[in-house]
Amino acid sequence: MSATGTTPTGTTTGIRLHAPAPGWSVTADVVIVGSGVAGLTAALRCQAAGLRTVVVTKARLDDGSTRWAQGGVAAALGEGDTPEQHLDDTLVAGAGLCDEGAVRTLVTEGPDAVRRLIATGAHFDESADGALALTREGGHHRRRIAHAGGDATGAEISRALVEAVRARGIRTIENALVLDLLTDADGRTAGVSLHVMGEGQHDGVGAALAPAVVLATGGMGQVFSATTNPHVSTGDGVALALRAGAEVSDLEFVQFHPTVLFLGADAEGQQPLVSEAVRGEGAHLVDADGVRFMVGQHELAELAPRDIVAKGITRRMQELGAEHMYLDARHFGAEMWETRFPTILAACRTHGIDPVTEPIPVAPAAHYASGGVRTDLRGRTTVPGLYACGEVACTGVHGANRLASNSLLEGLVYAERIADDIAASHRENGLHARVPAPVPHPETPTHPLMPPEARFAIQRVMTQGAGVLRSADSLADAAAGLGRIHAEAAGALAENGKTAEPGVDTWEATNLLCVARVLVAAARRREETRGCHWREDHADRDDAAWRRHIVVRLNPDRTLAVHTTPTAEFPPTRPECRTNQQEQ
Repeated sequence: MSATGTTPTGTTTGIRLHAPAPGWSVTADVVIVGSGVAGLTAALRCQAAGLRTVVVTKARLDDGSTRWAQGGVAAALGEGDTPEQHLDDTLVAGAGLCDEGAVRTLVTEGPDAVRRLIATGAHFDESADGALALTREGGHHRRRIAHAGGDATGAEISRALVEAVRARGIRTIENALVLDLLTDADGRTAGVSLHVMGEGQHDGVGAALAPAVVLATGGMGQVFSATTNPHVSTGDGVALALRAGAEVSDLEFVQFHPTVLFLGADAEGQQPLVSEAVRGEGAHLVDADGVRFMVGQHELAELAPRDIVAKGITRRMQELGAEHMYLDARHFGAEMWETRFPTILAACRTHGIDPVTEPIPVAPAAHYASGGVRTDLRGRTTVPGLYACGEVACTGVHGANRLASNSLLEGLVYAERIADDIAASHRENGLHARVPAPVPHPETPTHPLMPPEARFAIQRVMTQGAGVLRSADSLADAAAGLGRIHAEAAGALAENGKTAEPGVDTWEATNLLCVARVLVAAARRREETRGCHWREDHADRDDAAWRRHIVVRLNPDRTLAVHTTPTAEFPPTRPECRTNQQEQ
């Protein structure tokens, strides 16, 4: 399934999703794919700089992952807190793989970015004296989490940004699945192809042409059977970037949220999240006998970083042969539940659990991808003109494990940096006048599309072999299972020249297979336990051999080029700045 080697950065693979030729097009200075906090922040900043901006989003503007965020935004906004303290907590959580420069950028620019978000119209909860009400979450040594609506922070941020985008008349294309990056004859970004799903001004496959594309497509949690991610989180941005020849990094580091409402061993799809803020306010993790099993495992007990808590829960479940543990917050009382955590309270009661009177059954589920498309401090990928921010990106901020509530902040800070870089390029190069001429896509399928049912097969393979607990054997089984899924579709294409019918279900399943293969290849390569990557057969962290990054590209023959950086430092993303990389 993988091969080691390199090809020149910036070259495309020639691999495209099989789709009809674009039947319509729009032209802009920048196309932003995604409508979460990262995408809409970038759009507002680009439009304010005078750039013709188009936002493409897979569902409605407010249907991305951002609106599901419960906890809040982490920033050094409280009395006595400093960016340096925030940096220290982030570096500890990242388990030696954070890019310190990227983290320093995040924590120093973060407070002002939050203030600009408030100026845009987001309303955060306040204390009695009118100051921001700040809470604490796992891995933080101070109260620095700003929240809104108690536990509805993401929904409030999404509301404010969507209203601002609409008020400023930014062009949007909703219900549109992005397909592939378009490039010109020189290999530079020329826009994206996309499919509008039967609603709005356009329909069917079209193209959004621009010399700059920003991927803000969110995560890939749907690669697992149980996840906190919405149905649309199918890794489309990472898969697009791989097909375009971009490098991805750290994809093995998938954060499993420790406390997801347990709906049964066979539950699939998006599961209700029980925010870390519930533990931040004093809830206890207990087993069926009421024992607080995290006490003594870490100095912060239930408020240890997420990877430690997820492992603690999983270990206790194994010890007791149990399917879940419990989160006990009965001591909060009804009033606190109703005012501080109304969303979680409603979700629990919908499923027959009343947290006011009984402990909540919880178990870990796939939550956040710490890795993604590799970028520099200005959000630039290894493909000229292609940018990435938010969960789809690997900026180096999260390392091996994201610190709670750093994700919304990363989206804010790096989206602003991307917009500033694109605006500067337009000023310097006069790109308003350049209408990209994309190289046409092949008319006949050269690579197979996965049938819709492959989605569920991929999820089962990944959950069994590459979930919270991994080993050489489980990952080998996962690689073999994914190989069989691909081989069956490839065999049909080779035999009769036919592939699955192009459509949203088959494109999504094909994207899921692509990112699953990369995740498994990276997890097999990293023979240690670090952050949220837990290898049962390599239980210890090994800084001498593995304090470095695993970088993956897609070869034209669909094999994977996998290499390990010689140190924990990321090499430059720009081709003209690249240094020789040591292959392992």
